[in-house]
Amino acid sequence: MHRIVFATLLSLALPVASPASAQVKATKPAKPARTPDCVYVGTPHDVIDKMLELADLKKDDVVYDLGCGDGRIMVAAARRAGCRSVGYDINPLRIEEALENIRTHGVGRLVTVEQEDIFTVDLRPASVVMLYLLPDMNLKLVPQLEELAPGSRIVIHDYDIEGIEADKSVTMTSLEDNTVHYVYLYTAPLKKEP
Repeated sequence: MHRIVFATLLSLALPVASPASAQVKATKPAKPARTPDCVYVGTPHDVIDKMLELADLKKDDVVYDLGCGDGRIMVAAARRAGCRSVGYDINPLRIEEALENIRTHGVGRLVTVEQEDIFTVDLRPASVVMLYLLPDMNLKLVPQLEELAPGSRIVIHDYDIEGIEADKSVTMTSLEDNTVHYVYLYTAPLKKEP
């Protein structure tokens, strides 16, 4: 789905307990919350399928979805591969939607969502990072993406990373919105374009 980065320092965590019991703990933000960096647009489900296919998900993967929106990608990854997923978003409304989506699909034991500034998140625990952000936001994430372990995959919907060579790119027309979409796969360590 479409993700659009939202950043803040308020942390909401979904307990790993039972899949049906999605509860949230909220802590007071250390400083005033930022507003979202862009509007949220959900990624069509068939585009998510292509993103997950390119990521070549395995059960032991840990998927980070930056600007997770309503949690579609995290839920799809958990259902498809049985892997852990963590979503980050700044918008409290998107967090509520993601938590509801997690509860509805019964994947609370695998999926966590946090209200967090994506530009401060430590990405090193992730083996797969999913993005649907604006080009300047993708570029701003490069220092964090460069810290990923070798072989980690970065899959991006619609906007590539300027100056970084993609391992693979796919152009597809979504049956859901009848629009052309682009999906890019990068592998760590990132390769600078010549």
